[in-house]
Amino acid sequence: MKIVVISPTYNESKNIAKLVEIVFSINSDYHLLIVDDNSPDGTADIVESLQKKYKNLHLEKRPGKAGLGTAYCYGFKWSIENGFDVMVQIDADMSHDPCEIPKMVELLKHNDYIIGSRYCDGVSVVRWPIRRLILSYGANLYSKIVTGMPISDATGGYKVWKKQVLNSIKLDTIRSQGYSFQIEMNYRAWKNGFKYKEHPIIFMDRTIGESKMSKLIVWEAIFMVWRLRFSNLFGKIK
Repeated sequence: MKIVVISPTYNESKNIAKLVEIVFSINSDYHLLIVDDNSPDGTADIVESLQKKYKNLHLEKRPGKAGLGTAYCYGFKWSIENGFDVMVQIDADMSHDPCEIPKMVELLKHNDYIIGSRYCDGVSVVRWPIRRLILSYGANLYSKIVTGMPISDATGGYKVWKKQVLNSIKLDTIRSQGYSFQIEMNYRAWKNGFKYKEHPIIFMDRTIGESKMSKLIVWEAIFMVWRLRFSNLFGKIK
């Protein structure tokens, strides 16, 4: 299998070198794609300097900040076009432990996509304020009730996909971001009949840099789940 790890970035200059080094220390045959939205802090410059050391490190620069969802869709399409079989999505802020990648890839032997889950085995979150935890847990419960999707952590951003799953989803039609993007991708894959497994992870809140969470992301997720439900009723989900 040809495996690529995809990580969108915006102002992650303090974290990106560590992510790159850890990913390639786990497996030098992995490929790592950074999709940078013209970070003003020089994130892309750091990646370009690291490309001299790591031959499997790729950088795609976009002209401006266009959101997490479109960055991942860009990365998915790039990966498909470049012949990759497995796509890993991971945050660049080190909140997702890259050491879980081999375990999650191994689970693809009997599944089509793997969800790194904070809630399938209790609550596995470190350094989050209680307000943020309640918001996240509540968003997942709300998503499950409205959509009927039996996933404990539908808003998590640590996932591994087989190419066939992403090929089945009309990536050009996805405009959602943040929580909404994660919910929508899970829902479309689930409705397309693909087999998934939730793999328990420990989520470590970032210690360096600033969170990209906003009220807009939360409100988008609230309305997104209803759009998914009604789109499914009218046969518009694919």
